[in-house]
Amino acid sequence: MNSREIIPHRIITVDLASGSTREETCGTSDLQAFLCGRGAAAHLLAQRSFWRHDPLDPASPFVMASGLLNGTPWPASTRVHMAFRSPLTGIYGYANSGGSLGPHLAAHGILALELVGRADRPTTVEVSDAGIRLCDAEDLWGRGVSETTSSLRAGRPLAAVACIGVAGERRVPLSAVMVDGERAAARCGGGAALGAKNVKAVVVHGGARARFPEAFLASCRAATARILATPGIADLSRWGTPLLVAIKNEHGDLPAMNHRRGQVPFADRIDADALEAYRVETKGCPGCPIRCGRVSEVRSGAHRSRSAGPEYETVDALGPDCLCGDVEALLHANALCNELGLDTISVGATIAFAMECHENGLLDDGELDLSWGNGDTVVALVERMARREGIGELLCGGVRAAALELGPAAAPYALHVKGLEIPGQEPRVAKSFGLGHATSNRGADHLYALPTVDVAGLDGAARRLLPDVYPRVLDPDDETSKAALVRFGEDYCAVSDALGVCKFTTTEMYALDPEHLADALGVLGMSFDAAHLLEAGERIVNLERLLNAHLGVEAHDDTLPARFTDEALCVERQGGVDAHRIHSLSSMIEEYYRLRGWAADGLPTALTLERLRLAEWRPS
Repeated sequence: MNSREIIPHRIITVDLASGSTREETCGTSDLQAFLCGRGAAAHLLAQRSFWRHDPLDPASPFVMASGLLNGTPWPASTRVHMAFRSPLTGIYGYANSGGSLGPHLAAHGILALELVGRADRPTTVEVSDAGIRLCDAEDLWGRGVSETTSSLRAGRPLAAVACIGVAGERRVPLSAVMVDGERAAARCGGGAALGAKNVKAVVVHGGARARFPEAFLASCRAATARILATPGIADLSRWGTPLLVAIKNEHGDLPAMNHRRGQVPFADRIDADALEAYRVETKGCPGCPIRCGRVSEVRSGAHRSRSAGPEYETVDALGPDCLCGDVEALLHANALCNELGLDTISVGATIAFAMECHENGLLDDGELDLSWGNGDTVVALVERMARREGIGELLCGGVRAAALELGPAAAPYALHVKGLEIPGQEPRVAKSFGLGHATSNRGADHLYALPTVDVAGLDGAARRLLPDVYPRVLDPDDETSKAALVRFGEDYCAVSDALGVCKFTTTEMYALDPEHLADALGVLGMSFDAAHLLEAGERIVNLERLLNAHLGVEAHDDTLPARFTDEALCVERQGGVDAHRIHSLSSMIEEYYRLRGWAADGLPTALTLERLRLAEWRPS
């Protein structure tokens, strides 16, 4: 292989209708301002005025962006970012995934691969040392994710493959893009966005290696040592994210029955220990020292299946949130979501919505029993939603669209923020996550701020990084500190996404602080200190806010469903029952706006826009 520049600079636009390509070079000033990954994707969508096109319009751009540290030996640095106008929410949408796609793009020096237009037949986009070409994919259309991935890797087993399943082909708004057959860029309906372009897959192979200074390699070794020495990492490696099931159930932070409960009596039937009986392989993204991935298999019976995962979010969404304690049905539903290309979080939340609507006499089905906890129904609904069959046609657009179809009586059960279904956190117990769901620019999202400091009791991180609200920030129930925690978390998460670094190493457990990342980038020639790196994260968050403003998103959209603000949640603890409630979401948001430098309308003030050099993107 030839050597290449360490930091990718190439922006390549592929016109799917004509087959032509155009190449631009990202300037140093833009790299300093927005980094790569999530920042570059948002900046490119702003330059393209993406808000002018409907989500499924052929002219609507779809961007795959590599992280700044993709393709380097930095530990856990394989995350790739996909950005588009969401077919599910109608606003700014993105999905983020591990796997090999980000490093493969970086190996070609590609900062961003932009797809525009619509191919006249099913197509794959192939990136190789020979350039970019469009290949006929008629024979792949209708095939599942695993078969598609295997077929496209024939003769090139190390190729990165990002593909859609049947759900994306049918433009299901809950569809995902699957990377390497097992990593899901799941949220916001990116699968439908690719399906609307007639793109079955993007395949990347070949590329060149970069040469790294010894000082950077030393930083990588030190970062790996820090990660492996961090409390909790060994458990994550041993059990994967399902280790959270037992912990969250104990604290009342395990959403159940469409978030009516925070605990279930059957947690031991679906927790990490229970899932261990079905684990057949432990895996990890390339170059990751944590290796939190799992492959699970149900070897016999009606739910016979094999698939990557499940992750905690999947377990909760398809299990407790639907009151389903059937572990084999849960594993089968997860396998179907991966094979058909669906977002397990939104799928589970939508099934829970359907079950609550059924309980209240608003929805029925002649073929399926929609009662709480029916594992066979959960499995069947996954299939129907992916294929738009029967009741699946109603549900495949998510809870907001389904509630509009069913009428006003269904609205209280449609739990979403800005059109995106609520993930597996209980906002009345984990209030920082509740505020983060409300303020997230892509809708309800645990990974937009990932404010774990309080719920995980990360005293050291709180002391180092949030001194103004220390120690009260460590109290999950203290609403006065949540705005500061969410603001910091959003900025640092944006940095992680822009660098392509897994958040398990940053905002989940704080093995690495911003200064560790800034020091490493300095060795690679990026003149950052921690403050400037976080300012880049702040710039990304503010730009995404402005992108949504072009689409009519306003301050009143920064809210939570009434279930979380008007109802108390009872949590059983040893010695009694505690009632958890959000006392004043409006006060937390008001403080968040103040810390952000935003006006009451939820938009950055002129002073903030000037400081972050974003004034040109404010809607007129």
